[in-house]
Amino acid sequence: MAKITPFLWYDTQAEEAVAYYLSIFKQGKVLNVMRAGGKVTAVTFELDGRQFYAFNGGPQFKFNEAFSMFVDCETQEEVDELWAKLSAGGTERRCGWTRDRFGLWWQVIPRVLPQLMNDPEPARAQAVVHAMLQMKKIVISDLQKAAALV
Repeated sequence: MAKITPFLWYDTQAEEAVAYYLSIFKQGKVLNVMRAGGKVTAVTFELDGRQFYAFNGGPQFKFNEAFSMFVDCETQEEVDELWAKLSAGGTERRCGWTRDRFGLWWQVIPRVLPQLMNDPEPARAQAVVHAMLQMKKIVISDLQKAAALV
């Protein structure tokens, strides 16, 4: 296990959540499943080379936007695919944020967004930010159109 590993607290759905994430991300695997009394208590797993610890701790704590998974996407196709899968049964929010059906928050962000937001021309950068603030799922072509209009 890495020295620092994100610890995800679920009520009773850790194993189901891990299976869900592994079905979405191509590079992933279960590393360990801990059981007590025949029930899953925790699952250590890996997604795209990063280890996570999913724990069935009960209903006391819920995920919120203060902790989210930032997903760096290379293409619009990747944004579209991950957005559709992660938001299914969850909640879509503006600026590329979505909550999955287990309550975990994700930011599905195309790699080009920070580049466009850091345009050396302040008016173009501001136009990109304004366009992004109007979106739920980030659409690269709409960001590029907004920058080109300035």
